Amino acid sequence: MASITPFKALRPQADKAAFVASRPYDVLNSAEARYEVQGNPYSFLHITKAEIDLPETIDIHSVKVYEKAKENLQRFISEKVLFREDQPCYYIYRLIMNGRSQTGLVCGSSVDDYENDTIKKHEFTRPEKEQDRIQHISISGAQTGNVFLAYRTNTGIDNLIESWKSNNTPLYDFTAEDGIQHTVWVVNDDNVIEAITQIFLEEVAETYIADGHHRAASAAKVRLALGDKATTNASYFLTTLFPANQLHIMDYNRLVKDLNNLNKESFLNSIRENFIVTEEGAAYAPAELHAIGMYLDGQWYKLRAKDGTYTSDPIGVLDVTILQELILSPILGIKDQRTDKRIDFVGGIRGLGELEKRVDIGEMKVAFSLYPVSIDQLFSIADSGNVMPPKSTWFEPKLRDGLLTHLID
Repeated sequence: MASITPFKALRPQADKAAFVASRPYDVLNSAEARYEVQGNPYSFLHITKAEIDLPETIDIHSVKVYEKAKENLQRFISEKVLFREDQPCYYIYRLIMNGRSQTGLVCGSSVDDYENDTIKKHEFTRPEKEQDRIQHISISGAQTGNVFLAYRTNTGIDNLIESWKSNNTPLYDFTAEDGIQHTVWVVNDDNVIEAITQIFLEEVAETYIADGHHRAASAAKVRLALGDKATTNASYFLTTLFPANQLHIMDYNRLVKDLNNLNKESFLNSIRENFIVTEEGAAYAPAELHAIGMYLDGQWYKLRAKDGTYTSDPIGVLDVTILQELILSPILGIKDQRTDKRIDFVGGIRGLGELEKRVDIGEMKVAFSLYPVSIDQLFSIADSGNVMPPKSTWFEPKLRDGLLTHLID
């Protein structure tokens, strides 16, 4: 059963919250982060992407970057931009995007649960991304990135959370520049904290990583590395738990740098062996399973997988699997999406225009748009012990970094 705990969050003063709150570190590159913090010395990006305060030539994985993150975090504390809660609390975090609301519980989730598979995974991690977060947590002493967990909807939890929201004033309530509203309540009543903890312990058999596999894996490895020096705090990691009926998964698309020494016609002929290929007059976002969009040399195509080219098992039926098994691996020579430097991933929130732009400027050669995975598919795959290809799910809206940070000291 799911073991969760309240924690003493490091969080911003109320009048600074909207300035501190930043987009997650892994949805921005360094140049975008430098631009985003202009005129805002309080942005949490100074901590999560500390390279922005160092020369542009710096290796973003240099130890100097992680030391700068620690320095900036300590400065935010000493200048009282951030302070630590006096008592362990739960927090309720609501996001509203385009009129759709979702509410989650911010807490510490057990590293033991991660290791014994009570917290279920659906993706393998990429080693370099793990190492980045391991370094950041170890040197800064803080888990700054939230792991987004899902669980099967539970009426008891829903009622407790909704009652607290209705009867208490939020700590923070602001709308970010992207139009997403962020509202946070603190749950500081011992009886309510105990009631929430017990429901998860008695009625929630497992939770599922929706977003944050690298952050979760890194937290577990940091605890392992600490050994006997690991504190109780290091045995839990920062999570926000959302009931399944409130979640929305978007597409997660692919870009590839070259055609693996094939010319355009040879590449298209190879694809036609397993797909019905038709040209599209505009950007193509698949509206159903087994229809994949492709952008090549200024032209969009619809690729419909032929019957019999894929299996019906929980993994084989996914379009991310069909793309890997029928195009990426056999034609483009990309055997492992986690480690191959020729492939990149773009969340659907950025739109198909991002795919077109990166192909048109010559940075990438071909792009693929995919139909989103469903939450039921995610649960089914995780329950079966299988994993999807990496970067199969993109969740929106995303939690902001900096509002609630978990210290491991």
